Amino acid sequence: MTYLNTENIARSTSEVEYHPLIPFLPGNAKVLFLGSFPPQRKRWCMDFYYPNFINDHWRIEGQIFFGDRLHFVDGQARRFKVDEIVAFCREAGIAFFDTSTAIRRLKDNASDKFLEVVEPTDIPALLRELPHCRAIATTGEKATGTICTSLGIPEMPKVNTSVPIPGTYNKDGKQLVLYRLPSSSRAYPLAFDKKVAAYRKMFELML
Repeated sequence: MTYLNTENIARSTSEVEYHPLIPFLPGNAKVLFLGSFPPQRKRWCMDFYYPNFINDHWRIEGQIFFGDRLHFVDGQARRFKVDEIVAFCREAGIAFFDTSTAIRRLKDNASDKFLEVVEPTDIPALLRELPHCRAIATTGEKATGTICTSLGIPEMPKVNTSVPIPGTYNKDGKQLVLYRLPSSSRAYPLAFDKKVAAYRKMFELML
Protein backbone atom coordinates (compact mmCIF):
# COMPACT_ATOMS: atom_id res chain seq x y z
CA MET A 1 0.00 0.00 0.00
CA THR A 2 1.25 3.49 -0.80
CA TYR A 3 0.93 6.37 1.63
CA LEU A 4 1.82 8.99 -0.95
CA ASN A 5 -0.82 11.61 -1.72
CA THR A 6 -0.20 11.84 -5.46
CA GLU A 7 -2.83 14.56 -5.90
CA ASN A 8 -1.01 16.83 -3.46
CA ILE A 9 2.36 16.05 -5.00
CA ALA A 10 1.00 17.17 -8.35
CA ARG A 11 -0.33 20.39 -6.78
CA SER A 12 3.02 21.35 -5.30
CA THR A 13 5.00 24.08 -7.00
CA SER A 14 8.43 25.52 -6.43
CA GLU A 15 6.81 28.00 -4.04
CA VAL A 16 4.13 26.06 -2.15
CA GLU A 17 4.43 22.41 -1.11
CA TYR A 18 1.33 20.39 -0.24
CA HIS A 19 1.63 17.49 2.14
CA PRO A 20 2.94 14.49 0.18
CA LEU A 21 1.64 11.77 2.52
CA ILE A 22 -1.80 10.46 3.41
CA PRO A 23 -2.61 10.70 7.14
CA PHE A 24 -1.84 7.39 8.87
CA LEU A 25 -4.75 6.92 11.28
CA PRO A 26 -5.25 3.39 12.66
CA GLY A 27 -8.66 3.19 14.31
CA ASN A 28 -7.15 1.84 17.54
CA ALA A 29 -4.58 4.65 17.88
CA LYS A 30 -4.05 6.15 21.32
CA VAL A 31 -1.15 8.42 20.33
CA LEU A 32 -1.11 10.79 17.35
CA PHE A 33 2.30 12.14 16.38
CA LEU A 34 2.06 15.51 14.67
CA GLY A 35 5.27 16.97 13.28
CA SER A 36 5.66 20.16 11.31
CA PHE A 37 6.06 18.92 7.70
CA PRO A 38 8.13 16.23 5.94
CA PRO A 39 11.63 17.11 4.75
CA GLN A 40 12.33 17.57 1.05
CA ARG A 41 11.96 14.39 -0.98
CA LYS A 42 15.69 14.25 -1.68
CA ARG A 43 16.14 13.48 2.03
CA TRP A 44 13.72 10.53 2.10
CA CYS A 45 14.69 6.88 2.35
CA MET A 46 11.08 5.62 2.46
CA ASP A 47 7.56 6.83 1.68
CA PHE A 48 6.36 7.21 5.27
CA TYR A 49 6.70 9.48 8.27
CA TYR A 50 10.13 10.40 9.62
CA PRO A 51 11.71 9.32 6.32
CA ASN A 52 15.14 10.91 6.76
CA PHE A 53 17.67 8.13 7.45
CA ILE A 54 19.63 10.32 9.85
CA ASN A 55 16.54 11.12 11.95
CA ASP A 56 16.42 8.77 14.94
CA HIS A 57 12.65 8.45 15.43
CA TRP A 58 12.51 4.83 14.26
CA ARG A 59 15.70 3.95 16.12
CA ILE A 60 14.09 5.32 19.29
CA GLU A 61 10.95 3.23 18.77
CA GLY A 62 13.05 0.18 17.91
CA GLN A 63 14.96 0.54 21.17
CA ILE A 64 11.83 1.06 23.26
CA PHE A 65 9.66 -1.72 21.89
CA PHE A 66 12.22 -4.30 20.74
CA GLY A 67 15.34 -3.50 22.74
CA ASP A 68 17.22 -2.85 19.50
CA ARG A 69 17.79 0.56 17.99
CA LEU A 70 18.40 -1.10 14.61
CA HIS A 71 15.18 -3.14 14.61
CA PHE A 72 13.62 -1.00 11.86
CA VAL A 73 16.91 -0.21 10.09
CA ASP A 74 18.20 -1.79 6.89
CA GLY A 75 21.78 -0.67 7.31
CA GLN A 76 23.06 -2.12 4.07
CA ALA A 77 20.46 -0.29 1.99
CA ARG A 78 20.47 2.76 4.29
CA ARG A 79 16.71 2.59 4.56
CA PHE A 80 14.08 1.98 7.19
CA LYS A 81 11.96 -1.17 6.98
CA VAL A 82 8.73 0.56 6.08
CA ASP A 83 6.51 -2.54 5.95
CA GLU A 84 7.59 -3.57 9.44
CA ILE A 85 7.12 -0.01 10.70
CA VAL A 86 3.58 0.23 9.33
CA ALA A 87 2.57 -3.19 10.70
CA PHE A 88 3.98 -2.34 14.12
CA CYS A 89 2.23 1.06 14.28
CA ARG A 90 -1.09 -0.50 13.30
CA GLU A 91 -0.79 -3.08 16.05
CA ALA A 92 0.53 -0.68 18.69
CA GLY A 93 -2.00 2.07 17.90
CA ILE A 94 0.28 4.92 16.85
CA ALA A 95 -0.94 7.47 14.27
CA PHE A 96 0.97 10.06 12.24
CA PHE A 97 0.44 13.27 10.32
CA ASP A 98 1.70 16.87 10.52
CA THR A 99 0.46 20.25 11.67
CA SER A 100 0.63 21.82 8.18
CA THR A 101 -0.96 20.65 4.96
CA ALA A 102 0.86 23.28 2.88
CA ILE A 103 4.05 25.24 3.51
CA ARG A 104 6.68 27.43 1.91
CA ARG A 105 10.36 26.69 2.48
CA LEU A 106 12.15 29.94 3.08
CA LYS A 107 15.54 28.22 2.83
CA ASP A 108 16.74 25.07 1.07
CA ASN A 109 17.02 22.93 4.19
CA ALA A 110 14.99 20.81 6.60
CA SER A 111 14.89 23.28 9.49
CA ASP A 112 11.50 24.08 10.99
CA LYS A 113 12.70 27.65 11.52
CA PHE A 114 12.44 28.26 7.79
CA LEU A 115 8.99 26.76 7.20
CA GLU A 116 6.13 29.18 6.61
CA VAL A 117 2.71 27.64 7.27
CA VAL A 118 0.37 28.24 4.33
CA GLU A 119 -2.44 25.89 5.40
CA PRO A 120 -2.62 24.48 8.94
CA THR A 121 -4.01 20.98 9.34
CA ASP A 122 -7.60 20.49 10.47
CA ILE A 123 -6.60 18.66 13.65
CA PRO A 124 -10.17 18.11 14.97
CA ALA A 125 -10.93 16.27 11.69
CA LEU A 126 -8.02 13.91 12.37
CA LEU A 127 -9.17 13.31 15.93
CA ARG A 128 -12.67 12.39 14.74
CA GLU A 129 -11.01 9.43 13.00
CA LEU A 130 -9.27 8.41 16.25
CA PRO A 131 -11.95 7.80 18.89
CA HIS A 132 -9.52 6.18 21.34
CA CYS A 133 -6.77 8.80 21.07
CA ARG A 134 -5.34 9.93 24.40
CA ALA A 135 -2.49 12.21 23.36
CA ILE A 136 -1.13 14.31 20.55
CA ALA A 137 2.66 14.00 20.66
CA THR A 138 4.95 16.62 19.16
CA THR A 139 8.70 16.58 18.70
CA GLY A 140 9.48 20.17 17.82
CA GLU A 141 8.73 23.74 18.85
CA LYS A 142 7.07 24.75 15.57
CA ALA A 143 4.63 21.83 15.58
CA THR A 144 3.85 22.42 19.26
CA GLY A 145 3.23 26.13 18.69
CA THR A 146 1.02 25.48 15.66
CA ILE A 147 -1.13 23.05 17.65
CA CYS A 148 -1.44 25.46 20.56
CA THR A 149 -2.67 28.15 18.18
CA SER A 150 -5.05 25.82 16.32
CA LEU A 151 -6.60 24.23 19.43
CA GLY A 152 -6.65 27.22 21.76
CA ILE A 153 -4.07 25.91 24.20
CA PRO A 154 -3.03 28.95 26.24
CA GLU A 155 0.52 27.89 27.13
CA MET A 156 3.01 25.77 25.22
CA PRO A 157 4.18 22.75 27.25
CA LYS A 158 7.84 22.41 28.07
CA VAL A 159 9.78 19.43 26.72
CA ASN A 160 8.84 16.18 28.52
CA THR A 161 5.60 17.62 29.86
CA SER A 162 1.97 17.64 28.77
CA VAL A 163 -0.99 20.00 28.97
CA PRO A 164 -4.72 19.28 28.55
CA ILE A 165 -6.33 20.18 25.23
CA PRO A 166 -9.40 22.32 26.01
CA GLY A 167 -12.75 20.79 25.07
CA THR A 168 -11.24 17.65 23.52
CA TYR A 169 -12.30 14.23 24.80
CA ASN A 170 -12.07 10.72 23.44
CA LYS A 171 -14.75 8.03 23.22
CA ASP A 172 -14.04 6.99 26.82
CA GLY A 173 -14.60 10.51 28.12
CA LYS A 174 -10.92 11.19 28.84
CA GLN A 175 -9.53 14.60 28.02
CA LEU A 176 -6.76 14.55 25.42
CA VAL A 177 -3.37 16.02 26.21
CA LEU A 178 -0.66 17.63 24.15
CA TYR A 179 2.60 15.88 25.06
CA ARG A 180 5.82 17.54 23.96
CA LEU A 181 8.84 15.30 23.40
CA PRO A 182 12.45 16.12 22.53
CA SER A 183 13.15 16.16 18.81
CA SER A 184 14.38 12.92 17.27
CA SER A 185 16.60 14.97 14.95
CA ARG A 186 20.31 14.55 15.60
CA ALA A 187 20.55 18.33 15.50
CA TYR A 188 18.70 18.41 18.83
CA PRO A 189 21.37 18.44 21.58
CA LEU A 190 20.30 15.49 23.74
CA ALA A 191 21.86 12.05 24.06
CA PHE A 192 20.07 9.18 22.31
CA ASP A 193 19.51 7.28 25.58
CA LYS A 194 17.84 10.32 27.15
CA LYS A 195 15.53 10.66 24.15
CA VAL A 196 14.65 6.98 24.50
CA ALA A 197 13.81 7.50 28.18
CA ALA A 198 11.57 10.47 27.36
CA TYR A 199 9.67 8.66 24.62
CA ARG A 200 9.38 5.51 26.73
CA LYS A 201 7.74 7.46 29.55
CA MET A 202 5.19 8.97 27.16
CA PHE A 203 4.33 5.60 25.62
CA GLU A 204 3.99 3.95 29.04
CA LEU A 205 1.54 6.66 30.10
CA MET A 206 -0.52 6.83 26.91
CA LEU A 207 -0.56 3.43 25.18
